[in-house]
Amino acid sequence: MIKHFLSLSSFSQSELLSLIHRAQFFFQNQHRPEVIHHLLQNRIFANVFYEPSTRTRCSFEIAAKRLGADIVNFVPEHSSVKKGETVYDTLKSLESLGVDGLIFRHADDHIIEQMKPFLKLPLINAGAGKYEHPSQGLLDLLTLFQEFEILAGLKIAVCGDIKHSRVAGSLMVAAKIFGMQIYLCGPDSLIPEVNEPNVQKSDFDQILPEVDAVMMLRIQLERHENLDLDPKAYHHQYGMNHRRQLSMKKNAIILHPGPFNRGVEISDDMVEHSQSRIFKQMNNGVAARMAILEWTMKGRT
Repeated sequence: MIKHFLSLSSFSQSELLSLIHRAQFFFQNQHRPEVIHHLLQNRIFANVFYEPSTRTRCSFEIAAKRLGADIVNFVPEHSSVKKGETVYDTLKSLESLGVDGLIFRHADDHIIEQMKPFLKLPLINAGAGKYEHPSQGLLDLLTLFQEFEILAGLKIAVCGDIKHSRVAGSLMVAAKIFGMQIYLCGPDSLIPEVNEPNVQKSDFDQILPEVDAVMMLRIQLERHENLDLDPKAYHHQYGMNHRRQLSMKKNAIILHPGPFNRGVEISDDMVEHSQSRIFKQMNNGVAARMAILEWTMKGRT
């Protein structure tokens, strides 16, 4: 059976909790090779990233190596893509060469579903199009679970370029599964229409005192055309800064998937503030992706 990891929506609540607990195990043991290094020995994964990435690509690579697997980094700029090779032919070539799983990122909204039927090995969505980023979703759930020991009933404000954010997409999927409440904040032009009972638009400053976590998102300039953005004005209206932090609950946390634009959606002093879990998210990314890689290989000979 081929186990693709494409969307959090394909998992039940109990299945996701199982992955979260496994990720927590890896978080606690990631520096203990005697415990975990044998789990994926002799497996080979390919990082196939058609978009730039630091955290996701590197954390998948580190996750694979901590579990004893090898990893091949495919770089389109130094490949047969320059000779006209299609995405399909690239993935089938890597499959034919003998990799055990494909970790795939691409800008196209629909390419994952197009490729899935033709592959005979696990495909892991490392961020495709603008709809979902499920491995980021899992690490965000792990971070929230570590902090609050429960997910049901949590209130989360998401502020920024939500319309183009696959991170927000996966968080909204997870919120529906676990019964969390999501408040969408930011410029009206960057907030999508969502018809879900647990998702609503909100004024950022009004909702801040009520939420348990704030997910800050950058403006994805690479997905806009002719966007006239004044960084100072945006920061004043929607940025996470000391003034807004003071209005939050004392146990509320600040999240950001990165990369972050200091002084735009978040001020310098908030990135590593005591209520920030931004770098904790990055660390959790390795543990969450270890759980994902292991899950895709279970039952495979």
